[in-house]
Amino acid sequence: MIDPPRPEVKAAIDKCEQAGIMPVMITGDHPVTAGAVGRELGLLKGGRIITARELDAMSDAEFDREVGNVAIYARVSPAHKLRVVSALQKQGHIVAMTGDGVNDAPALKKADIGIAMGITGTDVAREAAVMTLTDDNFASIVAAVEEGRAIFDNIKKYLMYLLSANIGEIGLMAGAALAGLPLPMTAVQILYVNLATDGLPALALAGDSPEADLMRRPPRNPRTGIFTRPVIRLMLGGGLWSALANLSLFTWLLKAGWGLSEAMAMTFVALVLIEFSKAYNFRSDRRSLLTRPFPNRWLNLAILWELAVLLAIVYIPFFQMLFGTFSLSVLDWTIIVAPALTISPVLEIVKWLERRGLFAGKVPGAGEERS
Repeated sequence: MIDPPRPEVKAAIDKCEQAGIMPVMITGDHPVTAGAVGRELGLLKGGRIITARELDAMSDAEFDREVGNVAIYARVSPAHKLRVVSALQKQGHIVAMTGDGVNDAPALKKADIGIAMGITGTDVAREAAVMTLTDDNFASIVAAVEEGRAIFDNIKKYLMYLLSANIGEIGLMAGAALAGLPLPMTAVQILYVNLATDGLPALALAGDSPEADLMRRPPRNPRTGIFTRPVIRLMLGGGLWSALANLSLFTWLLKAGWGLSEAMAMTFVALVLIEFSKAYNFRSDRRSLLTRPFPNRWLNLAILWELAVLLAIVYIPFFQMLFGTFSLSVLDWTIIVAPALTISPVLEIVKWLERRGLFAGKVPGAGEERS
């Protein structure tokens, strides 16, 4: 007689370990049975099996020292779950606990994330838990972790892009005012950049596909928010360089003999093109743009649409009158595109420095490797 584990569980456990999550089995089965299932699932990789009798014989201090080395708890009752959860939390772990019975409720409530079984679980267990697993499948928990990491990453991309764009726009306007120059853009042009140019690419980033190494990263510290130092450096780098490039272009155009309205129109177009380049760079705060440049279909469509609208604004007389633009020549486009293309190398350099740990003062090849 055997109650075999589901076929997908072993792959889910392997994915957990790659993601820095330590799966632990707590069962009422005999240690031999639990050990056989644990070996089949790959749980006993250096970990040990503890029975309820051994657990009861340990003091809290002894158990706190051993809890990180235990892979399977056998012949235990639901009451022992609470002690396991408490010991792991003392070690600084974020604990997710599954359960289905009435006696599991205290452990489910104590855990950082209590997960009740939706099919076999009791009403008391579901009330005590934070989440309910509708299919009672461990692999669904791992899939939820992956989905959660992807959502967090996409929120970060969305915010990085929008805030960096705003930093660039504010820096451009403030820099011109401090330098005693006329405003580089009209109010309508600024409004268009904020509402149209930044809008669709940002929404496309919010639906970006997960990065390939998403489940090979260690868990994120829950006390750190979205705006970590690498994220802030990347936002500031992109925003400040955008402001500097556009302000330099605007200043040069005025000194080179272009009229004010022409200089404003060309600076407006250059800013829009810089925002498009940024959108692709902000698909990751760690990986190079060159690894997978165009996998986001919605971002590609958003950029193509915005480029079509930009061309209409530049060349259709009705929109020229609204936005203060004019028909650009090949020379004008060359002058505009040159500074716009500089944003990607700058952001790639910032990412490269982060990957090498140079911002933290690390020597390449020494210390821990960045995940």
